[in-house]
Amino acid sequence: MSQKTIDTIQQNLYEVYGEEKGSRILKSIHNLIDQYKQAAQQKEWVDEKDIMLITYGDSIKSSEQKPLHTLKAFLNEYVGDTINSVHILPFYPYTSDDGFSVQDYLKVNPELGNWEHVQKLAEDYDLMFDAVINHISSKSDWFLNYLKGEPAYQDYFVESDPSLDHSSIVRPRALPLLTKVEHVEGTKYVWTTFSDDQIDLNYESEALFLEVLEILAQYVKHGARYLRLDAIGFLWKRLNTTSIHLDETHLIVQVMRDVLEEISPGTIIITETNVPHKDNISYFGDGSNEAHMVYQFPLPPLTLNAFLSGNAKHLSEWADSLEPTSDHTSFFNFLASHDGVGLRPVEGILDENEVQKMVDRVKENGGYVSYKDNGDGTKSPYELNINYLSALKKSEDSQQRTVERFIAAQTILLSVKGVPGIYIHSLLGSENDQKGVEETGRNRSINREKLSAEDLEQELKTEGSLRERIFSGCMDRIEKRKAEKAFHPNADQKVLFIDDRLFAITRTNEETGEKLVAIINTSEQQIEVPGDSLQKELRHNGFKDVINESTYSSELTTITVEPYQAMWLKEAE
Repeated sequence: MSQKTIDTIQQNLYEVYGEEKGSRILKSIHNLIDQYKQAAQQKEWVDEKDIMLITYGDSIKSSEQKPLHTLKAFLNEYVGDTINSVHILPFYPYTSDDGFSVQDYLKVNPELGNWEHVQKLAEDYDLMFDAVINHISSKSDWFLNYLKGEPAYQDYFVESDPSLDHSSIVRPRALPLLTKVEHVEGTKYVWTTFSDDQIDLNYESEALFLEVLEILAQYVKHGARYLRLDAIGFLWKRLNTTSIHLDETHLIVQVMRDVLEEISPGTIIITETNVPHKDNISYFGDGSNEAHMVYQFPLPPLTLNAFLSGNAKHLSEWADSLEPTSDHTSFFNFLASHDGVGLRPVEGILDENEVQKMVDRVKENGGYVSYKDNGDGTKSPYELNINYLSALKKSEDSQQRTVERFIAAQTILLSVKGVPGIYIHSLLGSENDQKGVEETGRNRSINREKLSAEDLEQELKTEGSLRERIFSGCMDRIEKRKAEKAFHPNADQKVLFIDDRLFAITRTNEETGEKLVAIINTSEQQIEVPGDSLQKELRHNGFKDVINESTYSSELTTITVEPYQAMWLKEAE
């Protein structure tokens, strides 16, 4: 380690743990780095060719083989190198929450496969692993050893007295903060931010923190290029605070980044914090010392709002408000995921009436709504639980219109600044899985369907099926995006306010000079775009649409944008 890195880690550790404890941790970190040091990642940073597929290890299943093998076989045959990265959602043994209540961080769920399957995938794709390190399963050895009174585990969890005032603590779910457990010494109450099966870890524990750092090192050893720090904002707990985004949490993430950079330079940390934008981007730190990427949580609800209302004004104004990222930070963009569409990120952007219209439409379209406890006896919508394709549909739609609207929404995802992540059920044109909700009793199961590999392949081979049309449409658009350096994750973004129904941005790669104007019609109306508004951005003798390969003369006074049409315009050659 360079002296500068040593000094930085030491300073952060001293701030969190004090000098004596911090010095011991620093010594152990030296040993950890020596033990796990390996080659740098093959690619230092991201570019326009980086597209990530988000999937569970068993989203595609076959009776013939382990799901992780099935996933690799499907990707190799149908996706190839069009998509180069895969986020495998938690693939460890678990007890609840579809993987996010981990029993053992260092094992692969045998129902999915083994580490060899994971590493085989890593040979063909850049992988993102989940680091579910805010909490662990109540059935984990760690917690069971705590209950037995094993000395090594007594400070791994956060105990608290229920008679104390916990009202200032931010609650992501309408469930009790403390869970009563029977310890060998008697009844105790432990901190459980998310559920009584997800016991929060205590980062005041020196041994716990070092054990987590070693887990992260192991993930990199097993092939992870990206590490997603799940629910990281809740990491440090302290009474009489919100216990979210505390300074200690940020400092710990900074230590994690420095350690991983020493172990395998080019490893990318992504923080998952489903909170208002200002809090979310705080995890960039100073632009060089904390997360490399943050999830762009306002994008899913604002894009949904734009298409449901036929008005992209809120989406455009929000995009226009984004501050530039540094050269080595970027946004991780997505529309759909294993979770629902979060509503907290649009607080202060959409008013209550606009949120309620989205809630009503989701219910009409067969979805569900999850609520959070506001701490004053009231509850408010926290998350829309629905498949994104189903959320965008209208009852009067033809299949053609459904496909057009959905691909238009995906084009926004592929156009905006950052790295796009596409959920497998979006890529494959899935709809609401009501059967899954009935079987599990959980709202989020509506968008976590397990697909039969055989049935899926048959549908994809059926020309004109909904799955085939959406899959081929998404794949074609991804390929065209990858060819444009203007879509580099760090290329400049400028919002064009042409018409409220249009989402329009200019992307400019300052290094190459390449420029592109993206225009997406979120409405059912045909819109005429003045030619001079484009000529200000693209100074040339005409334009070419990368998507449909049409050309437009510079003499045209207007360009017509059809309902739900998307255009990527660049200067004609």
